[in-house]
Amino acid sequence: MSVDYERMAEIAEELSRHIPEEVRAVEISGEEIVMMMSPGNQHELIVRRVGKQLDAQIERQGVDLIAHGGADLEDPVVGVRRRPDVMVFPESCLETGEAVHPHDVEVVSRTNPENDYEGKTRDYPAMGIPYYLLLDPRKGTGALYSGIHRTPEGPRYGTSTEFAFGETVRVGDWTVDTSVFPTYG
Repeated sequence: MSVDYERMAEIAEELSRHIPEEVRAVEISGEEIVMMMSPGNQHELIVRRVGKQLDAQIERQGVDLIAHGGADLEDPVVGVRRRPDVMVFPESCLETGEAVHPHDVEVVSRTNPENDYEGKTRDYPAMGIPYYLLLDPRKGTGALYSGIHRTPEGPRYGTSTEFAFGETVRVGDWTVDTSVFPTYG
């Protein structure tokens, strides 16, 4: 863990003790502390529907995984802490605190889309997350990022597949039906 990240983590923890209720998470990315506001109802509806779709498929496969949101994802070596909307990982990680990076889903917020399109497309491949599904209810579109490869700037996604709401998107072993997602009015 770098000294810089260690210090930023301390500051983030201190901020977490004093932040207003409407802030849902404190993230660390690109040597910045990012305070995430609580999302609106439509955002949360999409998160719930994604989680339900993934959980149903995971259950049918009989694997020891869950689709869950609200847990911190931290990689001190890379210097990043994020709180994805939905992640797929072994349920046992909630008991042990292990860091896992299998799959990730984000829904773009109205207030800070740059964080989802720029910061997370940089941070997630650096953390080894093989799939990043970005849903943008502002536009009724999305993108699936995959194929991590090395670049001079560090690990990056090599493939970006764009889609419109209404399509079914394959994310690794699972699919997400985007026809059931509302758009922001």
